[in-house]
Amino acid sequence: MSGHGYNLRKRGGTTSAEKSVTTTPAPKRAVGGKKKSTTTTSTTTPNTDTDIDTPTTPHQPPTPATATSNTKSSASSSNDYKSGTNWVHDGGIEANPYLFALLIISPFVSLLLAYITSPEMAHTSTSLFSWRVSHPLTEMIPACYSNVSNCIASTFAAGTSILLPTFDGAKVILIFMLVALLLERTLPGKIDFGPETSTGHIPQYVDNGVKHCFVFSLLFFLGSNIGPCGELDEQLIPLPVTPATIELCKLYEPYSFGILYDVFPSALSFLNLFGLVFCIFLMIKGLNFPSTQDSGSSGSLVKDFLWGTELYPRVFGLDLKRFINCRFSMTFWQLAGFSYCYRSYVLRGNVMDWGLFFSALSQYLYLVKFFFWEMGYMRSIDIIVDRAGYEIQWGCLVWVPAVYTFHSRFLVQNPSGLSFSMALAIFIVSMAGVLLNYAADRERDVFRASNGKCLVWGKKPRYITAKYTVVDRKAGKEAEKKSLLLASGFWGMARHFQYFFELTAAYSWCFLANPAKNGILVMLYAVFLTTLLVDRAKRDTDKCRLKYGKYYEEYCDLVPYKIVPGIF
Repeated sequence: MSGHGYNLRKRGGTTSAEKSVTTTPAPKRAVGGKKKSTTTTSTTTPNTDTDIDTPTTPHQPPTPATATSNTKSSASSSNDYKSGTNWVHDGGIEANPYLFALLIISPFVSLLLAYITSPEMAHTSTSLFSWRVSHPLTEMIPACYSNVSNCIASTFAAGTSILLPTFDGAKVILIFMLVALLLERTLPGKIDFGPETSTGHIPQYVDNGVKHCFVFSLLFFLGSNIGPCGELDEQLIPLPVTPATIELCKLYEPYSFGILYDVFPSALSFLNLFGLVFCIFLMIKGLNFPSTQDSGSSGSLVKDFLWGTELYPRVFGLDLKRFINCRFSMTFWQLAGFSYCYRSYVLRGNVMDWGLFFSALSQYLYLVKFFFWEMGYMRSIDIIVDRAGYEIQWGCLVWVPAVYTFHSRFLVQNPSGLSFSMALAIFIVSMAGVLLNYAADRERDVFRASNGKCLVWGKKPRYITAKYTVVDRKAGKEAEKKSLLLASGFWGMARHFQYFFELTAAYSWCFLANPAKNGILVMLYAVFLTTLLVDRAKRDTDKCRLKYGKYYEEYCDLVPYKIVPGIF
């Protein structure tokens, strides 16, 4: 998992609160041939996808550097902001009308995607969007072109038809979040830490993601009609009726296991409104009541809203980024597939759509893998570089449910038509992508934990040791650190070869929606993820070049390809 937060940014740079660094020559053993000694001054970020900062004592936070003051003149703040953020475009949002336009239409696009997969869409016969969404190139676009005004009016009417949420949709989302919050606060786990920020802050987490994953899944099953309190003919595993189960089932009324599909348009409408208000709250909080010194204003309310004003916002100790990005967003995605599959099964008269079933199963297992790797995500760009603003938080609240589950949701009303054997074959390919993605992440984690003292594919790993000096600008003190740049195994084939495996899984899930029958719209998630990961690879390259200078050039000589060996 590479951090699936919705990402509007297209540029890379440095972090939100930075320190000057000096890089010194890399060890000659790291690369072939002679290399001149070079010194590069730049700004540094905490480690993300490629670089690996050497840890101190395992499971203990490093000693914090002296933090810089939040009290600055407006001119100083503006300069710090411009030199210390990599999530703001050169020239700002005002200089990028395309990005601004995407910002404006994203909420509407998400509502339109919800409508397209809704029962109302399937039953309408007057809208230009009816069955033509399955044939956008040959049917929908020509129909719109023949009557542009009617097409625009129909599109607008479709999206705005679910603009206001219902009570049921809001209730499902709020209960979903409440259960996630209770599990976040009550499930035990070891204490783990994120990378130290430039102001000396060391984020601390309870590592209970795997427990959350399985306990939430179990609770979702038990509370539904296919659990022990449902009708006997609906229970997934029929249980004998006992006095204990009778008393238990008096406590609540089971809901349909397909509830995430049934309320989806209304739920997404609520998430849209909630997300916009939540991002305004984050902006105000970061400007006035920041949790750490990794915060501040750009001088533009538009930028502050889009990109955020705070890196690690917390409320009563709750890490808001982890809660939204992981405990809500990823959990919703994980459970949605099987919920959609159940609704499809019932609508089809208890006939299984094998394309949807295997897609749901593969995505569920992929997200189990994510929760095993959750602490790795807490060290990724989404968390340690990007501030909590519209781009990340609204994206995880709205864009992930709308886009990441679109190919599965589409099949409820438009079955894949795939045979069991064909769906199984595609499922096997998807699982190969999931497992290899995990193997690549695991390989890097072992390398980090052992400080390079391990075997990679049965051999001693090849890597570059990059030393650099961190200077606290307030105290004027220097501290030498080093990073290990792994160039063996998966990480010797391409700098982000794990993205290739992730894309393999993503395209497999979309192929399970049978684009040959259901049209190219079901490929939306895979195409979006391709754009996201290509951009992420570029941002990581830009960041590492700024951090390591010539060191990273040496690393790129060893590993010249970004994602696909021999191609890109």
